Amino acid sequence: MNRSLLFIPLGIFVLMAVVFWIGLGQEDKTSLPSPLIDHPFPEFSLTVLEDSRAVTKADIVGAPALVNVWATWCPTCKQEHTFLNELASQGVRIFGINYKDNDEKAKDWLMSFGNPYIWNLSDPNGQLGLELGVYGAPETFLVDSKGIIRAKHIGDLNPKVWQTLKLQFEAME
Repeated sequence: MNRSLLFIPLGIFVLMAVVFWIGLGQEDKTSLPSPLIDHPFPEFSLTVLEDSRAVTKADIVGAPALVNVWATWCPTCKQEHTFLNELASQGVRIFGINYKDNDEKAKDWLMSFGNPYIWNLSDPNGQLGLELGVYGAPETFLVDSKGIIRAKHIGDLNPKVWQTLKLQFEAME
């Protein structure tokens, strides 16, 4: 038997390893697709953090809005909070979901750092977050005037990210 034939399996393995290595660099590492894009925002009935009144999905429809999932235990949420205040001052409708958090701590946070939200849903058990497929805080959803989720951003909303999302947001108006 020819000894060079013994190197064929090694050559095939090396070729497969190179193809695999090249393929690893091709995926988009900046996005986690959401199955809820182009689907209705989930139905819910939760209380508002600020005044304990009950609200439903019907209360967020009517005009395009951002729905921001945040928590006081989230350091990145604090980082993005100043920018959310700027957006709110520019007239962007923002609703908050206080995710797996203590209501009193959340109220104190909003008193200290400002409240960019029209209102905040108290989601202490994370049930709405689960229905939205939330990985953690912060996450932001673009919701059109009919209550359809048009985009999702995982991580802090900042001026650079907003430049991309703003085009989509303005197209919904």
